Amino acid sequence: MKVHCQTCPNKNCLIKKNGLTLEGLPHVEKKHTIHCKKSQNFIIEGAPVHGLYFVYEGKIKVGKTGINGREQIVRFAQDGEIIGHRGFGAGEFYQIHAVALEDSILCNFSTETMHEMLQTIPQLTYDLMLFYGEELNKSETKVRKFAQMTVREKVIDALLYIFRKFGQRENFLDIQLSRKEIADFAGTTDEQVIRVISTLKKEGLLITSGKKIGIHNVELLKKEIADHHFFLDS
Repeated sequence: MKVHCQTCPNKNCLIKKNGLTLEGLPHVEKKHTIHCKKSQNFIIEGAPVHGLYFVYEGKIKVGKTGINGREQIVRFAQDGEIIGHRGFGAGEFYQIHAVALEDSILCNFSTETMHEMLQTIPQLTYDLMLFYGEELNKSETKVRKFAQMTVREKVIDALLYIFRKFGQRENFLDIQLSRKEIADFAGTTDEQVIRVISTLKKEGLLITSGKKIGIHNVELLKKEIADHHFFLDS
């Protein structure tokens, strides 16, 4: 199935917002539609940069390889969001890897096509600049957060981020992540995540069923990290 920008439902996609003009349409038609199976790695860390990816449908995790080969999850992405921007225009190789958390559909614009679009659609260039500024702010905030939060607060912050990003369905977060993936995102260990989740469950703040996690009381969890002023949008 080839995805067409004209019929794309993702209103927040930068291409959807800016590409549907007479000058933009020729570039939009050059994109490639990629179908990824669950667990498929479609950006390999260290591989040559091949433009930007936009999530048409699905859930993605973006990570980097840390000390001793351990994965550090940088962010999660869903419908309409950008993947691969950390390598675009900054070097010849991707500094991150990206994996589909479920069967997903991606739109890929080559580096050459993106350059053409940015040079001919000023509003797209401006919106992308704002996006980079927002991403830089989030990255800097996350560095401070790692330094100042306790393990419990890091896990709570990670769960709230996932809640804001994906929401809940039938009382559970609308994405299934392993305890290790939560730990890789929160900047802690699997054992500590398991311990904190167990404690929060006993306190009546979370519910669990297998890998599934549900937030029972969002406001009480927010209060626990309110002093840090790190509660960012997804």
